[in-house]
Amino acid sequence: MVPVHGRPPTGVTTIESVSDPSLAAVLRSRGLRLTAQRQLVLEAVYHLGHATPEQVHAKVAQTAAGVNITTVYRTLELLEELGLVTHAHLSHGAPTYHPAGEDQHVHLVCRLCGGVAEVSPEVLDPMAATLHKEYGFGIDIGHVALFGVCAACAANVECGAKNG
Repeated sequence: MVPVHGRPPTGVTTIESVSDPSLAAVLRSRGLRLTAQRQLVLEAVYHLGHATPEQVHAKVAQTAAGVNITTVYRTLELLEELGLVTHAHLSHGAPTYHPAGEDQHVHLVCRLCGGVAEVSPEVLDPMAATLHKEYGFGIDIGHVALFGVCAACAANVECGAKNG
C-alpha cells in the first residue's frame, strides 16, 4: 500500500454537518469555545463547497456584517488545525477551503475558463507508487491541483484553429 495523505488525522472527529454537536466538543477539547464567528465560517465553507477566504467572508457578512476578513483567515486556519476543513491552491491567489469530511479528490483546474473539476484520487495511484518507490515520498491528495485545459475549452481552441 502506497501512503497517500490528505485524510483527516487519526483521532480527529469528523463533523458530519455544521450543526453536529461534536463541533463544540472538538473545540472544547482544545480549550476553545464555539463562537458565532467560528460557526458562521464553518457554515459558509460547508455551504459554498470550495471557497476562498474572501468568498467565505462575503457569505459570513450576509449574516454578520461585523466579522472582518482577518477573523475569517484566523478561523479558517484554526478549523484546518482541528481537521475540520482543508485547503488546496487552485490558482495563484488565495487558497480554496472545503470541508475535510468530504471524500478526498484531485482538483483539475482549467487555465482558460477557470473551471474546477474533481476526480477520484485513484487517478494518481501510478504516480503515487512511483514517488513512493523511488523517493519514499507520500503525496497529500487533499492539496493536489492539476492545471491544464478542460475538454470544452480544448474543443473551442481546436474549433477556432480549424475555422481560423
